[in-house]
Amino acid sequence: MATIQPRSNGLRPKEPKSLRGTEAGLADPEGNCLGSDLEPNGCANADRRTDKYGFIWGSQQSSTDPATDVPPEVLRHREAKWLEMLNDWDKWMSKRHKKLKLRCQKGIPPSLRGRAWLYLSGGKVKREQNQTRFQELDSQSGDPKWLDVIEKDLHRQFPFHEMFMARGGHGQQDLLRVLKAYTLYRPEEGYCQAQAPIAAVLLMHMPAEDAFWTLVQICEKYLPGYYSAGLEAIQLDGEILFALLKRVSPVAHRHLKKHKLDAVLYMTEWFMCAFSRTLPWASVLRVWDMFFSEGVKIIFRVGLVLLKCMLGSQEKLKACQGQYETMELLRAIEPRYMQEAFLIREVMELAVSERDIEKEHLSQLHHWKETRGELHCKSPPRMHGAQAIMAAEPHSHQDLQQKPTIVVEERTASSSPAQGGEGGGSRNSNRAHKEKKSRKSSASPTEKANANPSLDNHSYINQPELLLRDTPLQGSNQTLSSTEHDTYL
Repeated sequence: MATIQPRSNGLRPKEPKSLRGTEAGLADPEGNCLGSDLEPNGCANADRRTDKYGFIWGSQQSSTDPATDVPPEVLRHREAKWLEMLNDWDKWMSKRHKKLKLRCQKGIPPSLRGRAWLYLSGGKVKREQNQTRFQELDSQSGDPKWLDVIEKDLHRQFPFHEMFMARGGHGQQDLLRVLKAYTLYRPEEGYCQAQAPIAAVLLMHMPAEDAFWTLVQICEKYLPGYYSAGLEAIQLDGEILFALLKRVSPVAHRHLKKHKLDAVLYMTEWFMCAFSRTLPWASVLRVWDMFFSEGVKIIFRVGLVLLKCMLGSQEKLKACQGQYETMELLRAIEPRYMQEAFLIREVMELAVSERDIEKEHLSQLHHWKETRGELHCKSPPRMHGAQAIMAAEPHSHQDLQQKPTIVVEERTASSSPAQGGEGGGSRNSNRAHKEKKSRKSSASPTEKANANPSLDNHSYINQPELLLRDTPLQGSNQTLSSTEHDTYL
């Protein structure tokens, strides 16, 4: 089993009893939250003030600067554009991919982020082509060997987030379901601790089934081999990162080489958790938006930017004269280098391409074979972004069709409440309906064009952009979906 050392999250909660993969086993028999009121997963945290992402205020380095917020008008405009793209995904991926990539770089609207990640990763196609697979896996008991480890890790995943705060809450239940399902889907790979924060981030934005298939795509397409026994893929990428650093920041490269600091010592958690346990949350989301669109090169770029900023000048190196001091410096990245605006700008400007990564991959793979022999774990080829994944996986138009989970039915006359007798309401409704129909038939073409009510409920479901066009913005803080809660709750 591949493991990573979990980062401390403050107070250490008690170890839960073995839950054996059941949702009911996660909760206390009396329905209470487990743990003391001082623990991250205790009940007392439930009424604490949270930020707009669902974290207890200040626990995830959230920015309080209103200047960093996207204005509601801009956000609604972006939502309309994303709804248009999601309704015609095939065309946008094949013919207008550069524009789609640019919109991912600007940031996906919070209300559509989960759906966009599902489409970008190819998880939507995977789910449609395996419609009952997750339910089958979810109904199985799972391997006790993996369940014991997963259950011990549940309370460590974002314990200061409202979704995972309660011991045995719905967030932990879904996390158990997703991770257990993956061990059954890939029994030869099993479970790795770094998969838990990845799955938890996905669950903040989408239901369990969608999170499962998106996790599958991350493990198989974006980061193949990262979570396999031996961690050979992550070690190989560590060598690639170190080689690329020589070009990006020779000063940082020389310093790390001088003190013989292997890349796996500082980049393992960065890469395996896709920076979800390192960066402020606004930066995490922006990095993930680009990661799903452009692939692992975004993860490499973020790592290179942080190394360059922290170790890229002689002035900075005066404070770290040895291996220990250097590691401590990299464990405490300066907040200004991780802030959303600065980091995303640096990542976009850094000239490291898929070709650079693949060229260095071949070089490092050759060196690995010469010094260590053949790789024990044969990983599938890495896909560099959404377009490469879509091209590699055959799909039908049906696989990409959106299926609304909420359908609004029109009220019939018989369902309206009767007034003045059992049949009186129905007769009045029928008469009013006939009068309305008569008025409609006699209306002029201009009047019909101006009458928006001719768009029924189903028009809005099939063309959600109509909601954006016709619904006025009420107040300065409202959008199609509230930006105050970027979680799947």
